[in-house]
Amino acid sequence: MPDLSQSSQSPHRHFRRSARNWPRLVCSLFLFCFCLLFSLLFFARSVPAADPLQVRVEGVEGKLLENVQKVLALPPGLIHDGQVDQRWLDWFQRRIPKRVLEAAQPFGFYHAEVEVDQQTRPEGGILLVVLVKPGDPVRLDRVDVVLEGPGASHSALEEKIRKFPLQKGDGLRQDLYEEGKSGLKAEAIDRGYLQAEFSRHEIRLWPGENRAEIQLVLETGPRYRFGKTIFTGAEDYPEKFLRRYLAYRAGKIFSYRKLGLTQQNFLDSDRFRNVTLTPLIEQAEEDRVPVQVELDPSARYRLRPGIGYGTDTGARFSLEYRDVNLWHLGNQWVIEGVIAERRQFLENRFIFPGKRNIDTYSVLRAAWEKEDPKVFKSQKVFVEYERLRGFRHGIKGSVFLRLLDEKFEVGDEGKGHTRLLIPGCRLVWRKLDNPARPRRGFQLSAEVRGTHEALLSDQSLMQVIGGGDFLLPLPFRLALTIRAEGGTTFYKNRSFRDLPPSLRFFAGGDQSIRGFAYQSVGPEDDDGDVKGGSHLLAGGVELERAISENWGVATFFDAGDAYDKVTNFHLNSSVGIGVRRYTAVGPLRVDLAYRLTGRQGHGVRLHVGLGVGW
Repeated sequence: MPDLSQSSQSPHRHFRRSARNWPRLVCSLFLFCFCLLFSLLFFARSVPAADPLQVRVEGVEGKLLENVQKVLALPPGLIHDGQVDQRWLDWFQRRIPKRVLEAAQPFGFYHAEVEVDQQTRPEGGILLVVLVKPGDPVRLDRVDVVLEGPGASHSALEEKIRKFPLQKGDGLRQDLYEEGKSGLKAEAIDRGYLQAEFSRHEIRLWPGENRAEIQLVLETGPRYRFGKTIFTGAEDYPEKFLRRYLAYRAGKIFSYRKLGLTQQNFLDSDRFRNVTLTPLIEQAEEDRVPVQVELDPSARYRLRPGIGYGTDTGARFSLEYRDVNLWHLGNQWVIEGVIAERRQFLENRFIFPGKRNIDTYSVLRAAWEKEDPKVFKSQKVFVEYERLRGFRHGIKGSVFLRLLDEKFEVGDEGKGHTRLLIPGCRLVWRKLDNPARPRRGFQLSAEVRGTHEALLSDQSLMQVIGGGDFLLPLPFRLALTIRAEGGTTFYKNRSFRDLPPSLRFFAGGDQSIRGFAYQSVGPEDDDGDVKGGSHLLAGGVELERAISENWGVATFFDAGDAYDKVTNFHLNSSVGIGVRRYTAVGPLRVDLAYRLTGRQGHGVRLHVGLGVGW
């Protein structure tokens, strides 16, 4: 994508005058976009046409108001062809007090007074003003919630009782009563008490005295544990492989939540179309419940083409072949190719699942990659083995060994060729509420890698790389994203020019500092060409506002630099606005960024990211 920045090299006076006006024009453009955005989000609203009949409720608020408004919804037929049927209106108006009283009773108000006033609106039509005086609520002078049976002393159930939503002295709320009642039973069932039932559940009410009592007795029954697991419908997969998707183990306390996680694990594996888990409670022996897992496998062989566009890589086409059950052992074989304007990539990898859990597996990959982002040219071949292991709380760790052969050309440094054997380790901690479209969560990553001339390598070096993304929901449908990344290199015996581009640090681009071209930020050689740096420090802040289920707008600030020494650090920063369109295959992002500071001067750059696959 061309850079819309100014230039100070033109000898023409008219062009110099235009260049000097660029910042003013850009500020005007941003001011216009901001005003337009503000109008769309907070001011512009569709104005409904005047209805011939409206009902307005006064005197109550909150959930009670919502319940009253619900029972006073206009019946169909009362308004016909834009006209109010007067006889039907009189019938509806006479029944309003009774309906309001019935709507108020679940909230503890048994002596509400209701007045209805019919008015003519100045703009035309009829307005029914319903004034509700709820009066004093019925209050609880006794709340007894008791556990009986084997789980009577279970700490989690006792805590649930202590937090029962209704306590002595509170107003009687039937919705909170049902909420507390169902929540207590659900907690008991999830703790393994599958036969938990209320032997007594009643509200004793004295409306004339404005008082009530609650008496609940939950019989927990025996506590169950998971028994054996029976698999059906997936005969082509070994049972040892299928068991890695189980979120429970035989002998552990039975939990429907664990069954739900197990079902999600199978579906997320992309190997099964349908998954049904059935606890065979009637076949339980010695409190052990067998679980039947019915699996409907999806196609073993996959061929997925894809097209897309990104400002960093240009137009791209991809093709992936996948065998999800290689040798009938649950192994995967993947061949993936990408052809883009500035990057070509071909990878062959084998994935061998481990037995510990779904996040434990080994990957053997061999790949060829060619890059030409205008900053450098690189062609590399590598072979890598990586062993990954999943831990609790969404933490994944891995160790890897990569054999790299890379030919490259950077600026005026000339051509280079290096071979490195690089061992390393990675650690990722990820926690998102929704992997497809998260609204809250974070991801932290760290990597240490290095090599030595004694390890069949051309040079000795070590790198430490880390980064983090935080997503926080805010009021008014806002979301805040904070991003940071950094890295440093320690090397000796050879000069920096012997370091291949894949091990140098660059900044700029869609996923780095917007407003700057892809990998265009870093130390420069004598000719002004970017050669990359030994260190990296960059980050950004983005505020997004949802305007519908699938659309959003954002404003952002990015900053950072790739550099050789701390004294050579230059703050390259930008601000901008963007539009988001969320689809099933990922978001479409369109960002307009304005460079504030940096080696490249002021300027505007458009960033577009689009992915379509099937």
